[in-house]
Amino acid sequence: MKDIKPAVFQKFTPLNESVMKFTKPSGEIIAYIIYCLYIVLFTYAAVSKVLDFENFQVQLGQSPLLSPLAGSISVAVPAVELLIAAALLIPRFRYGALLGAFGMMVMFTAYIYIILNYSEFVPCSCGGILEKMGWREHFIFNLVFVVLAVIAVLIYPQQKIHEP
Repeated sequence: MKDIKPAVFQKFTPLNESVMKFTKPSGEIIAYIIYCLYIVLFTYAAVSKVLDFENFQVQLGQSPLLSPLAGSISVAVPAVELLIAAALLIPRFRYGALLGAFGMMVMFTAYIYIILNYSEFVPCSCGGILEKMGWREHFIFNLVFVVLAVIAVLIYPQQKIHEP
């Protein structure tokens, strides 16, 4: 069949094809890096919370928003973080885990925003290195991971979601 693209598009076809050839592998690499970052982040955060579990529970209990649910949340958050990290390792579950990671980071970021803007007492319930960050730095850190999740979600469906 004859190519019926307008002349202006026919002129750029080789360029478009070379960009498409470059974009798919680089998109896969970017998505892979994001998966790895989330695996490291969630594993590190969960292990830090579990290793200092009593302190984590006490800090959640001091939270003006979370104190009534501190017992349940102190168990659920590290468990979900580890579950998401494990699911990101398995290609079959990766997309769902990516959406879960996005959801967790949105919730963490919203919590920090609310604490920063509407609470007089600001407890820190993060573990490890993340505990050393100030709240504003932590908020920015979380926003970066939210954006990374959005990028990975946007890249992922074109490559994998429609495969059988």
